[in-house]
Amino acid sequence: MKKFIALFALAGVLSFGAFAQEEAAPAAETQDSTIVAEAPAAPAVEEAPAEAEPTGGLYKALKIKFIEGDAGFMSFVALALILGLAFCIERIIYLNLSSVDVKDLLAKVEKALIEEKDVNKAMEICKNTRGPVASIFYQGILRLDQGLDVAEKSIISYGGVQTGLMERNFPWISLFISLSPSLGFLGTVIGMIQAFDKIQQVGDISPTVVAGGMKVALITTVFGLISAMILQVFFNYIMSKVDAITGEMEDASISLLDIFAKMDLTQNK
Repeated sequence: MKKFIALFALAGVLSFGAFAQEEAAPAAETQDSTIVAEAPAAPAVEEAPAEAEPTGGLYKALKIKFIEGDAGFMSFVALALILGLAFCIERIIYLNLSSVDVKDLLAKVEKALIEEKDVNKAMEICKNTRGPVASIFYQGILRLDQGLDVAEKSIISYGGVQTGLMERNFPWISLFISLSPSLGFLGTVIGMIQAFDKIQQVGDISPTVVAGGMKVALITTVFGLISAMILQVFFNYIMSKVDAITGEMEDASISLLDIFAKMDLTQNK
């Protein structure tokens, strides 16, 4: 999974690097043409308005805004989004692989323990089944010969271990959710500083002077908030998966203890 995260992050960084380079030249030409347009010119005969060129869709619009928001700084926001998504996808894959048919597993274990009275077969069934539920079953059955109380404590303790494994990398996802808007707000402060620097240099507070810095400030904030919202949606989905699997673990543990109690009653007869 660590290799998957590294490859995903590297691919994302390279794609955004190409993304920025592709639009860097057009953005520079646009700025040059804007400067020329701002210079005073002699009155000319009015011309018919030119037809608007197609924007190229949402993808091109996002690229343009990415460059206008300062590609160097916006890359940090994009990197936070890419790394956050990498951890989210890794958790989703892990949790999906952890989901099993609990009822079917319980039926197999109960048949092995109650009908066949074969503890080793029940352990083998749990060992060959993926997921935290099967791991908890294995630990409980492994200590069944030490008594029902010991097996119950083992199930409870190992349930906490499995919950910790499912929640691994959650701090990193939370970090990138918090970091994305923080980077956006940092861009806002930088854009405001740039605007005031231009006011100081020009000695004028006209909208034309401060527009560039304000634009950078607003674009970085928007991208930072969008990045945080995307990661938050993924994180909430992951949390719901963890809660669902934890509920299955608790229900299955109670059912397994009931099977152990049946075994104890059968042996005492």
